[in-house]
Amino acid sequence: MSRSLVVKLTAGVEAAERCAQAFTVASVAVASGVDVSLWLTGEASWLALPGRAEEFELPHSAPLAGMRDAVLANGTLTLCTQCAARRDIGADDVLPGVRVAGAQTFVAEALADGAQALVY
Repeated sequence: MSRSLVVKLTAGVEAAERCAQAFTVASVAVASGVDVSLWLTGEASWLALPGRAEEFELPHSAPLAGMRDAVLANGTLTLCTQCAARRDIGADDVLPGVRVAGAQTFVAEALADGAQALVY
């Protein structure tokens, strides 16, 4: 059975530590060979746009853009469909490689055999 980790991030720059924690866990897991799916919901939705993670700063935290890129390269980065719509973010607005998907996909990933889910 393969291991997988589904991380749902509901906070953005307004809750910098929680935001960085989710990206840290996801990027460390992907570097460890775990199948990672990081979901951006709520205010974290803005981090699916070009340049947003590059603006993020938190003392003693790895750069958010680097952690995001690690997940994009070796895992899955998903923007919530409804959250994107509420913010007028279209599929053409997001970074290359970001998937836009809804709750049905999240539930399927979270309930898959061998999956662990975390919410930040």
